[in-house]
Amino acid sequence: MTDKELLSIAREASRKAYVPYSKFAVGAALECRGGAVFTGCNVENAALGDTICAERTACVKAVSEGYREFVRIAIYAESQNYCMPCGSCRQFLSEFNKGDMEVLCSRADGRYVSYRLRELMPHTFNY
Repeated sequence: MTDKELLSIAREASRKAYVPYSKFAVGAALECRGGAVFTGCNVENAALGDTICAERTACVKAVSEGYREFVRIAIYAESQNYCMPCGSCRQFLSEFNKGDMEVLCSRADGRYVSYRLRELMPHTFNY
């Protein structure tokens, strides 16, 4: 699957977001070893701390289906800035990848940047 295809899947996922408070819809498409792809969107809650990010939604869906080796994630939002994963999502992703995972961060005009997870989260918490 190409970067553009994975980003397109993330864009579609963003359309399912539940964002009555921020109005900032985010979509994610998580590619696992073997090629399976899981999508996620952000789901807000009036108790803001209970809000779930798109990246973690996709991760939880993958893990609940038995996938634990993440290769790449694409993140999309209708924004002028590149949509980057928050710190909690970076830590969450690191649980299932030791830093080699590719993170594609896009913006509304279709441009995107690519990072390795270890670049975005060089000192993860782990045992």
